[in-house]
Amino acid sequence: MSISGLLQLGLSTLVFLAAATMAKQWALAPGLGKLAITLVLYSLGNLIMLRLVREFGMASSFSLSAVIQLVAVNLIALVYFGEKLAPIQSIGVVLAIVAVALITLGPQLTNR
Repeated sequence: MSISGLLQLGLSTLVFLAAATMAKQWALAPGLGKLAITLVLYSLGNLIMLRLVREFGMASSFSLSAVIQLVAVNLIALVYFGEKLAPIQSIGVVLAIVAVALITLGPQLTNR
């Protein structure tokens, strides 16, 4: 992935994290303004992802985005919002990260 692609991936991640944070804020205290901001942020993140899909393909773009968001959203939920994961849920998160890594890196590891 090029520097441009990495920057776009980083930007989409930041936008999706802001959207997820706003969604949690809306869940804690619903309001039309929070809902509107959440929808705008998710829409912007998806527009950035469309550009990444065009440049780098669907599998690579969404797999990388998914694992980065999985880790980042869980960090925000655990650290900022004080949420807790049960041990089995923690194992699930780790397995999801491994799964996405294998999907993303699989072709390079098998020379395909």
